[in-house]
Parts: sequence; C-alpha cells; structure tokens
Amino acid sequence: MKIGLTGSIACGKSTVSSYLRQLGYDVVDADAISRSLTEPGGPALPAIRGAFGDTVFDGDALNRRALGALVFGDEQKRQTLNALLHPMIISQVTAELTTLDREGRLVFGDIPLLYECGMESLFDRIWVVSAPLETQIARLSARDGLSEEEAVRRICSQMPLEEKRRRADAVIDTDGPIPNTQRQVRALLARPAGRRQA
Repeated sequence: MKIGLTGSIACGKSTVSSYLRQLGYDVVDADAISRSLTEPGGPALPAIRGAFGDTVFDGDALNRRALGALVFGDEQKRQTLNALLHPMIISQVTAELTTLDREGRLVFGDIPLLYECGMESLFDRIWVVSAPLETQIARLSARDGLSEEEAVRRICSQMPLEEKRRRADAVIDTDGPIPNTQRQVRALLARPAGRRQA
C-alpha cells in the first residue's frame, strides 16, 4: 500500500518522514528528487538556465536562494519553474514507488505539493501533516532566515492547509512536542489502512 505524506511548508513533514524511516519504512522523498535534478550537472539545470538566465546561478551551480526569491515573488515565474520540474519529479516518484510497492507492505511518498501536482492518484491513502500558521511562520523564519512577509508569501503559494486537511484520510498535528507527533504516527500505523478514526 502506498501512503502519500503531504502538508504545507514548515508543517513538519520531514520530522514525520524521518520517524517513519526510523521505524523501517521506505519513504520516497520528492524534495530529495528535486535536489538531485538541480544539483551541479543535474538534468533540470539547462532548462532552468534557459528560462531564468544566469542570475540564478553561481557558475555551474544553481543559486537556490536567488531562484526562490525570484519565483516566490512572481506567480508566473513560479508556474514556469513548476512546469519544468514537476513532470521530472512525478516521473521519478512514480518509478520509485513502483519499485518499492509490494503486497502487505507500506511505502510512503513525502510529497510537499501532492495535491497541487495532482499526484493523489498515485497513492491509496493520504496523510496530511498540519501546524498552525503562526508555527509555520516561526519555523520558516528560524530555518531559512525569512522575514514574516517572505514566509507568508511562501505559505500562501500552496493550496490552503485547511483544504488539504479536508481531503486527507488522516491528519497529523505537529504543533506539540516531537514525541506527541510520533505517538500520532504510531497510532495511524496501528489502524487498518492508516485511516483516521471516525
């Protein structure tokens, strides 16, 4: 069974993914795939350079901060980048899920833009990781050095978290201590097919 793990930015997906790996589960990481596509020599770099020019590069290396500042300040540029990267990411995610999927076994996909990319059809169940807006802003500011305005802009570039929660088979709240998040994960794993309780 394939379970998609998603949520909004800075909601704690990495914490949940890391814990699932500790428990021995396979996790296909869309962010890791994206990074591999855009690392030096990566297959996405020529298209990115063609679309955005040399200003988002330091020599042969992608300047991720410069690219982020550019695309999160301009919706059309963000859509251009997504149109370049998403088909490559979806193809790789699909291939890895197919390789790992076995009867009687759970495999997870950590997919930040799962709903935005229409990838829900790849999974049997969807778990959404959730945190309050204030927590997201604080985490983004601490993690990436963003101002509150920049953090809100990035959060608002994604589908509203409430909509993701509504569409999910289960919701994991990460606003509390990490052991509380881990307890929720274990409880879901103990339920048939990882569904939320009625």
